[in-house]
Amino acid sequence: MGNGGPPQYPRTRLKKLRLAFILFGLSCLALVSTVFGMLMAVASDLPALESQAEYRKAKNSVLLADDKERTEIAKLTGNLNRILLTEDKISPMIENAVIAIEDRRFYEHEGVDYRGIARAFWQDIRRQKAVQGGSTITQQFVKNALSAQGNRSVFQKLREAALAYHMERRWSKQKIITQYLNSVYFGNGAYGIESAMRTYFGGGDDQDELEALGMAEPQPEIAAADASPAEAALLAGLIASPAMYDPVENPKRAEARRNLVLKRMLEQQMISRAQYDDALEEEVPDENDVHPPSPDSDEPYFSSWLTQQLVDRYRPGVVFGGGLKIKTTLDPELQAAAEQAIAGRLGAIGPAASLVAIENKSGEVKAMVGGTDFDETPFNLATNGHRQPGSAFKPFTLIAALQKGISPDAVYASHEKSFPVPGTGGKEHFNVSNYEDQYYGSASLRTATAVSDNSVYAELGLQVGTERIARIAHEMGIRTPISTNPAMTLGGLEQGLTPLEMAYAYSTIANRGVKVSGSLAPGGSGPVAIERVEGAGIEDKNDRKTERVFSTEIGETAHQILAGVVLGGTGEAAQIGEFAAGKTGTTENYGDAWFVGFNEELTVAVWVGYPDKLIPMETEYLGGPVAGGTYPAEIWQDLMSSWIEIREQRDLEDGKEDDEDEDEAVPVTPGPSLPAPPAEAAAPAGSAPDAPESGGGAPRQPAPQQPRQPAPAPAPAPAPA
Repeated sequence: MGNGGPPQYPRTRLKKLRLAFILFGLSCLALVSTVFGMLMAVASDLPALESQAEYRKAKNSVLLADDKERTEIAKLTGNLNRILLTEDKISPMIENAVIAIEDRRFYEHEGVDYRGIARAFWQDIRRQKAVQGGSTITQQFVKNALSAQGNRSVFQKLREAALAYHMERRWSKQKIITQYLNSVYFGNGAYGIESAMRTYFGGGDDQDELEALGMAEPQPEIAAADASPAEAALLAGLIASPAMYDPVENPKRAEARRNLVLKRMLEQQMISRAQYDDALEEEVPDENDVHPPSPDSDEPYFSSWLTQQLVDRYRPGVVFGGGLKIKTTLDPELQAAAEQAIAGRLGAIGPAASLVAIENKSGEVKAMVGGTDFDETPFNLATNGHRQPGSAFKPFTLIAALQKGISPDAVYASHEKSFPVPGTGGKEHFNVSNYEDQYYGSASLRTATAVSDNSVYAELGLQVGTERIARIAHEMGIRTPISTNPAMTLGGLEQGLTPLEMAYAYSTIANRGVKVSGSLAPGGSGPVAIERVEGAGIEDKNDRKTERVFSTEIGETAHQILAGVVLGGTGEAAQIGEFAAGKTGTTENYGDAWFVGFNEELTVAVWVGYPDKLIPMETEYLGGPVAGGTYPAEIWQDLMSSWIEIREQRDLEDGKEDDEDEDEAVPVTPGPSLPAPPAEAAAPAGSAPDAPESGGGAPRQPAPQQPRQPAPAPAPAPAPA
C-alpha cells in the first residue's frame, strides 16, 4: 500500500456546492431586481394605456386591391365610429353583465386572479383541452391596449402582469371597467360599448353625424346608459368571440350565450328572477336590426367580411390602430364587372343578387357582391345569406355517386316515385316528382344531371346515402351543417348555404378534386381573402395549402357531366364560347334561383332572390318565373364574358401568345345526345327586348316565356333546376 492519503473529493465538492449557492443567490437577486425594475418602469406606461391616448395614437390600417397599382379599397379605423364614454355614462347593467361572464371576482382580486387561474387550469386538465380562461378584466384591458400599440415584446406576459398590478393600485375599479368597455371590439364594426349599443340595438345620435375627433365629451344621447338586461347580456357574451356569437351569423349560439350570461347574473344576484324571465323572452337582433357603422370602403361587403378575419387573427387594437397594410385578393376589374353584370340584368326589377368569384388555382376570392346598397342593407348575402340551394346541391350527390363507383352512363327509371323515410317504419314517405310531371321513362346519370331530373337524383342519392353526401360536401368546402333527411338529395336542406361556400366547394370540382386554401384563410382553411399583412411588427404572407378530396379521374368525369348542363341542359344561357361547366338550382315556388359554374380559371356562384324573406319569383323574368337558367345563368355568362376580355387584355399586356395555354384546356366530352330538356330549363336564345349592356361580352336574351306554376312537391324538396 502507498504512503499517500486518500483523495480530497469531499472538500472539492463542498467548494463547488458553495459556489453554486452563491451563483444561485446572485441569479435570484438579479431576477428580483429585474422584475422590480420592470415593475417600476412600467408604472410610467399607465397613462399611455388610457382610451384617449390610444385614440390619439391610432394609425389607420388600409386594405389594398390585388392589382399593379395596389389600389386602396378601404381604411380601417376604430376611431371613425368610436365614442369614448365617461364612467357615469355606462349602465351598471352592462358592467355587471361583463363582470358576471368575464371576471366574477373583479371587485375582489388585485389585477391577477390566482383562484381563477387555478380553477381554469383544473378545468383544462379535466377536459384535456383549454375550456376556461384565467385572465381578469384588468389583464384583458392591458393586453388590448398593448396590442393597440403594436408592442409584442418577449417579456409581454410579465409586462402585462406588472401593468395590471400597478393599474389596480393607481386606478379605481370603475375606471378600469370603463376604459375596458371603451376598448372592446364587439363585432360588425362596433368598437367600444357605445358603438356596440347603436349597432345592435339602435339609439343615440345618427352615426353619420358623429364627429369622431375630439370625442372627449360624449354626445347628449347615449345608448349605453339605458341598456336592458337582455341587451347587456348579449353584448357581454360577444366579447369572448364576436364571430362565434354573432347574432346575425349564428343566432342560436348568440341566444344561448346571452342566456348563459343572464344565468350568471341571476346567480350573482345582479338581476331579479322577474328580470331574468323577461330577458329570456326577448328576441336576439337579426339582420334587420343590426346596423353596423358605415365603413370607409369602396367595397364595404368584402371589407367588412375581411375585417373580422383580421380581428380574429391580430386583435382589434392593432387592426384598427396599428397602421397595417393588408394586400387583399380582390380584383378591381373583375369586381366592377360583377357589379355591372348584376345591375345590367336586375336593375329595377325587384329581386336582388349575390355573387362570389374564386380563383381556382389559389382559392382566392376575386370578387364579392353581398347586396345592392350597404348603407341601406348591410347584411352580407354572399357570406351570411343561407338560402336553399335547390338542384345546385346535386353535384355533391354526383361526386358521392362517382366515388362509390356508379357509372355516369348508369340508367335509372324516370317517373314519379315514393320512398319510405328511414326510421318511420314505412309510415312516412318521400314523394318525388319532376317539374310539370315531365319524365323520360329512363335516363342516364349524365342526362339526368343535364336536365335536372329529380326522380333519378332522389333514387341515386338514397342509393349512395345521405350521410355520405353530407360528408363529401363538407370535405369539398361546405361549412354549414347539412341535414341528412331524404330531401337533401335534391337540395332540400334544414339550413341553407351561402354563395361563398357554394363557390368554394365547386372550385374543388374545378380543380378536379383538389381543395385549395391558404395559411391566411379563416381558421387555416376555406377561401382566401388576404395575400399579405405588413406593419406593427407583423410580416405575414399567405402560403398556399392543398388537399385532395377525390381522384383526378372523378374530377374529369364531373367536368364532362357538368359541362353537359351548359352545352345542352338547364344552363344553356351560361355558354361563353369556351369550356364552361356548372349547375342550375331553383327552389320550390321560385323563392331562390342559383347558377354555380366554372371555367379553367374561375368558379362563380350567383344567387338571385328577395333578401328579406322568401318571396316567389313567378313573374319577374319577362313575365315568367325566375329559375336558375334565367337571371343567375345570364349574370354568370355576362361576368365570365367580361373576364375573358380582361384575361385577353392582360395577356396582351404581358406579351403572352393567344394560344399559350391551349394545352391546358380540358377537352369537353358531352356524351350522348340529350333529350329535350323540360320547360324549366333555360329557354333557347332568341329575340327579346334589349337589356342594358354589361361589363364585357354581349348579353344573351332568352325568348319570352309564359307564366307557369310550380309543380306541387311534398316534403321540402325543391323544384328541378
